[in-house]
Amino acid sequence: MPRGRPVKSQIRQNIIELLFYMKEGYGYDIYKMYRMLFPKVTMRSIYYHLNKGIELGEFKINRVQKEQGEYSWGGEAEKTYYSLGEQAKPNANNELRERIEKAVNDKHPK
Repeated sequence: MPRGRPVKSQIRQNIIELLFYMKEGYGYDIYKMYRMLFPKVTMRSIYYHLNKGIELGEFKINRVQKEQGEYSWGGEAEKTYYSLGEQAKPNANNELRERIEKAVNDKHPK
C-alpha cells in the first residue's frame, strides 16, 4: 500500500457528478447546488476540492469572468467557471441523476 493519504474524495466525486449534469459552473453556484443535494459542507471545502481536482485533471477552468455589481467588498466580482476535465469519472447513478437534473432545472429553467 502506498504511503500518504488516498487521492480519492467523496466530496470531489459529488462535485464531478454535479458538473456532469450542470456542464459548467462557478464556485459559489457549485457550492449552492452541492448544499441542496448532499450533506452540508463548507464553501472552503468546495474550493479546496475544486483546486485539488484541477491539479488531478478532474476539473478544468473554462473561463474567468468579471461581473459588475454592488457587492460588500466592492463593485466587481471575479467568477471562475469550472467544467469536467479529462480524468473525471462520473458514475451513472439514475437516482442521483434525477435529483441533480431536478435541482438544475429548478435553478435554471429553460
